[in-house]
Amino acid sequence: MPEPTLSVRDADTSLIVTAGDVPIAHYVHRPDAPGAEAPKPYLHPIRSLTGAPMSVYRPWDHPWHKGLQMTWAHLSGQNFWGGPSFSAESGYQWQNNLGHIDHVDFTEVSGDGRRVTVEETLHWVTAADERWIAERRRQVFHGVDAARGIWALDFTTRLRNVRGAALEFGSPTTHGRPAAGYAGFFWRGPRSWTQGTIIGAGGRGGEEMMGAEAAWLALAGRHDEIDGGGTVLAVAGRSSAPVPIKWFVRREPFAVISPSPAFDEEFTLADGEVLELAHRYVFIDRLCERAELDDLGAEFAL
Repeated sequence: MPEPTLSVRDADTSLIVTAGDVPIAHYVHRPDAPGAEAPKPYLHPIRSLTGAPMSVYRPWDHPWHKGLQMTWAHLSGQNFWGGPSFSAESGYQWQNNLGHIDHVDFTEVSGDGRRVTVEETLHWVTAADERWIAERRRQVFHGVDAARGIWALDFTTRLRNVRGAALEFGSPTTHGRPAAGYAGFFWRGPRSWTQGTIIGAGGRGGEEMMGAEAAWLALAGRHDEIDGGGTVLAVAGRSSAPVPIKWFVRREPFAVISPSPAFDEEFTLADGEVLELAHRYVFIDRLCERAELDDLGAEFAL
């Protein structure tokens, strides 16, 4: 039986990527969100090849969490994440520092049946309406394998500092909150995946993966309403930052994964310089055990 054909269609404020007759991802590039949530493009809903849910949108505890999105909580005092900002002195407090990431235009939206490619230009704009980053983003949907229930997303981005001054990239952990080093490409899983299983490269897993360096990390969880479960395998990939990618991952109070480029170390991007990131997420339509994930981690390595 032939593999499902990958295609993409324009739905005005979003692009819908379909494998056969299953919409596996909506890329919402013109979000309708309040300023408190630092509006930015996101992927949701994300689904497996059989249509099972693989993401969550605007959960009550953190309404700025939206599926899978590129974001940053601590960027030279600006918050492109949404919600309150953390400081060691006062904890989380709402501030007038909430920026937004604006889609400018698509430079490519194409599909050949085996892959869909989406390239675009975006601007990171501060609360004071200053453009600090010009971003070139590329997303490739590929790797459809119906027999194994797999599809993959490659995410690459070039963030050019156009502020006219240096930019400091950090996280809540670099500002004093332990084990909260979220930054960069961030996925929030379905509520039913809470207390799922965390499996990492090199025989590691569970809580020890928080802040760890590893080539890949996976989280497996069970579905509500339908039988079975799924697995998200995230590949750290590459970062041009002078500090290593470290994993931010939780299975409770909810399921999240972020290959953080600034987990517990800040870095500076000079005016005109570019931060390059490349990650891969693999969406698997079943619960996977370590042996299979070891093989998949090698197969989908970047």
